[in-house]
Parts: sequence; structure tokens; C-alpha cells
Amino acid sequence: MAERLACEFFLVRYVPDVVKGEFTNIGVVLREAGLAPDRGAAPLIRFTRDWSRVRCMDADADIGLLEALEGEIAERLHEGANGLKPVMEMLEDTLSNSLQLTPARACLAESMAAEMEQLLRMYVEPLKVKVERRRTGRAAIAAVMRTEFERTGAWALMRKRIAAAPYTRAGDPMRIDCGYRVGSESATEGMIRMFHAVSLEGDVEAAKGLAYSAPQLREGVARIEQARLELTAIVEPLRSVSGEDDEATERYRFGVEAMERQEIRVMTVSDLARIAETARVEL
Repeated sequence: MAERLACEFFLVRYVPDVVKGEFTNIGVVLREAGLAPDRGAAPLIRFTRDWSRVRCMDADADIGLLEALEGEIAERLHEGANGLKPVMEMLEDTLSNSLQLTPARACLAESMAAEMEQLLRMYVEPLKVKVERRRTGRAAIAAVMRTEFERTGAWALMRKRIAAAPYTRAGDPMRIDCGYRVGSESATEGMIRMFHAVSLEGDVEAAKGLAYSAPQLREGVARIEQARLELTAIVEPLRSVSGEDDEATERYRFGVEAMERQEIRVMTVSDLARIAETARVEL
């Protein structure tokens, strides 16, 4: 039997009301035990993909912010110079202690990745019920996109929830799901790739909105980043939304054409494995 790796893990808890003390586990931090912060592999962090328990406890919870914090913590842990404590102190101060870390618990792992999955199932993810609603629309596309980027290791290195306002105009609420810069930040002319999940099931307002913003985004990226923008919309395959419905097919084609007219590259979830592999190589 292969020797198991001595590890320790911390649960990340969301505490919406510190006075009441109620909490729900939203993530796991896992690292090798007994090593100095600057030795060994960087700690792993994963947050839940199902925020239903957080929404039940706090209907006003900023899920987007919590998702973005996962990437921020991962980046700081990857830098690794000072360990977990200063990272969590900074986050606790920022969120008024609504994000807390449990004391360390020991575990033995066959591998860090496998142990992370096991810990998430045990302590974080809600129990599955017999009847599970199928995730559809934009949420489904975004989940597949994230999974594929995570599979190749690119997700941790990407920017997430990229605010459009700095590139377009103040007050623009749009946030692009993720992206990254190709090549060095110091390059005189580079390229920034951005990816956004757009559902063409039901209506095409999201596609029209992205198409409307694309020229301003492109101009803003050129002005601020001195880089060209390649904006990619990830959509469902036509067959998954149209079936025998001619009207749905026409809406789908209208949405695709509206985006392509504004030089938005339109790809489907079937292309994500290849896109994620390209991101891995470039990052």
C-alpha cells in the first residue's frame, strides 16, 4: 500500500451574524502537515459550488464576492510567504468576521486532490436528495466552464468576475466571468482573453447585452491594458435548446449572429476542454 501523506485541513465558515454564532461551512483549506509556510506544495483551497445553504441563512449574501474571495485566497496562499494566518486576518477584517477559519484537523491523504474532494463531500457540500433539479441556463454553462478550467489548473491563475466599468463607463454593472493576459504584463502589445457564459435558452437579452458592451470593452482594454481583447461567449449547443422548436432555433441563431457582428467569438460548452487546455499552455 502506498504511504499516505500527513496533512491538515481547515474549514472555511460563513457566519452572517456573529452574535447568533450560526454558520455554514463553505470551503476547505488543505495543506501538508508540519511544514514551514515556504516549504512544500502550496495549500489547496476550494469553496462550495452550491450556495443554497448560504442563501437560506442570509438572503442578502453577496455570492459573487464569496466566489471571488476563493480566487483571492488561492492567489495569496500560492505566494505562500507567510502562511494562512495573515491571509485570514485580512479577510476577517474585511468581512467583519463573517468569514472564519476553524482550528486545524489532521488527516492522511492518498493525494491532496483526492483528499480535497473527500473533505468537500464530508463537510461542505449539501446532502444530495433523491430528486435533484438539473442546473440549466447560464448557471449550467458557467459551472462547466469553471470545471474545465479547474481541471487543467488554469482557473487559479485567471482573473474572475472582471468588472466592465473601468473599461466602459462608471456604473456599468457587467462583470465578465473570467479571463487572462497572454504573455508578459510588460509586453508593449499583448492580448487579453475574456470568457463569459451566455445562455441562449429562453431569450437572447444576455447576448444582446454582451454585444452592446463589446466595442466599449475592446476600446477600454486597448486604452488601459495596451492590449487587444479577444472576447469569447460560451453558449449551449443548438440541439440542447431548440429540439423541434423552429422559434427557439431562430432565437438561438439571432443571439449568435448579434454577438458575432461585434467580433465576439462564440463557442459552445463542447469546445471548453480545448479552450481550457490552451489556457493551461498559455498560463
